[in-house]
Amino acid sequence: MKRAAIITSSDKGYRGEREDLSGPAIREILEREGYQVVFMDILPDDREMLSGRMAEIADDGLADLILTTGGTGFSPRDVMPEATEDVIDRRVPGIPEAIRAYSMTITKRAMLSRASAGIRRKTLIINLPGSPKAVRESLEFIIDTLEHGLEILTGEASDCARK
Repeated sequence: MKRAAIITSSDKGYRGEREDLSGPAIREILEREGYQVVFMDILPDDREMLSGRMAEIADDGLADLILTTGGTGFSPRDVMPEATEDVIDRRVPGIPEAIRAYSMTITKRAMLSRASAGIRRKTLIINLPGSPKAVRESLEFIIDTLEHGLEILTGEASDCARK
C-alpha cells in the first residue's frame, strides 16, 4: 500500500481562522484509491517550515508521496513552489504542466499557478492548488498515472510498459 502525506499551506488555517477543506479532499481521494494517509498537517506560509517538513517526511521514509495544497499563487506569502524546489533532488515538470493544461480547459486562471513537483530520495512531492474544487479536479486527473510513477520510484514496477 502506498503511503501519502498531505501538507496544507495556509496562514489562516494554521492559526485556526479558516477550516482546511482542501487537505481533507485530498485525503478522501487518496484513501478511495487505496493510499494510506500517514501524515496530515497545516503549516503557515513559511518557506523554511514547509521545506523542513517535506524534507523530514522524505528523509525519514515516512511517505512515498507528499501532496501539498495552497501557496502556489501570486501573493507574496505564496511560497510552496520555492519550498518544494529547496528540497527536491530532481524536478518532475510534466506533472504540474499536465495539471495546468487540464485546468486551462476549466478556467484560464490556471495559467497563474506556479505549482512545482519533484523527487527527494524515494518520495514524490507534488504541489496542488489551494481551493477544494481545483484540488479535486487536479488530483482526479493525475491519480491513475501517479501509481505507475510511484511504482518505478520505489522499485516496485513489474515492467516499464506504457499505459
